[in-house]
Amino acid sequence: MKDLIDKAENEHLLNIDELTALLESSEYDEALFSAADRVRKKYVGDEVHLRGLIEFSNICRCFCMYCGLRCENKSLERRRMSEDEIVDTARKASNAGYKTIVLQSGEDTFFDADRLCRILRRIKALDVAITLSIGEKSYEEYKAYKEAGADRYLLRIETSDKALYESVHPNMSFENRVRCLHDLKSLGYELGTGCLVGLPHQTSRHLAGDILFFKEIEADMIGIGPYIPHPQTPLRNEKGGDLMKAVKVMALTRLLLPTINIPATTAMETLAPNGQAKALQSGANVIMPNAADIGTRRRYDIYPGKTPQKPSEDARAEAIEKILRLGRTVGQGYGASRHLKG
Repeated sequence: MKDLIDKAENEHLLNIDELTALLESSEYDEALFSAADRVRKKYVGDEVHLRGLIEFSNICRCFCMYCGLRCENKSLERRRMSEDEIVDTARKASNAGYKTIVLQSGEDTFFDADRLCRILRRIKALDVAITLSIGEKSYEEYKAYKEAGADRYLLRIETSDKALYESVHPNMSFENRVRCLHDLKSLGYELGTGCLVGLPHQTSRHLAGDILFFKEIEADMIGIGPYIPHPQTPLRNEKGGDLMKAVKVMALTRLLLPTINIPATTAMETLAPNGQAKALQSGANVIMPNAADIGTRRRYDIYPGKTPQKPSEDARAEAIEKILRLGRTVGQGYGASRHLKG
């Protein structure tokens, strides 16, 4: 196994059988994590970029089997922020030092292209980069968002296996998801995607295929998190994902895509108090503290235990402390993917 880790570190290439073998073995996990950390340092440096996350609507039209925002969850108190609330929160985040604002929501049809573009133009005037994570849209909508100021778009594939994808996404098409990713890439967005680790019936080979999928579509940022079952979903009794398996997928992703941005996801911190620190020591270079107020965050209930009950300024300060404690530095610029720069 050590020779496969060396190959990945030096050549940034592994096939699906090699990736599967590394995912199924635990003997060389620490060697894998160390290799990913070395590659991270070599290609993207010691900076950790902070993104200010604003989850502006928990209203969603979708039926995703694993997600607490699914439209059939009647126990969730639904709320969408107003246009002024979104812009004011972005302004506070910018004043706090964030150079990237992440606007995330369920697939809420209230925010049509005209309304969202108006919000984007107002936030762009704050001199920040903007990442959108609002689901599947048409080519024309993606184009309008780009022209209004959006720089990046995160649309996680969750799994690149068509049968598994459609089993957990009722009424959704795998082909349309992939179409969206290609549209975003063709429009010049920094393209973000990612996967859930620990979905029911998911295998190590599925996860190996996900990593190769990320490389195939030339993603610029990859978010990887362990699946955490939500009590108000059809998959509430499933086992869920394992932190170390998720970190392994992330580390292998860093080895094969050395120049991309990889966040230490909040789901990792939910499973273990040191989850994000472990991710930062295994290839990650981004943290996304929540910039919204506690009441708004509490309602964005994708999975249990997600929302930290701390003011946004404390969340940012805690992230900075975590970065400095690891001997890393806080990124000062917009944090564009070096993958784009060749």
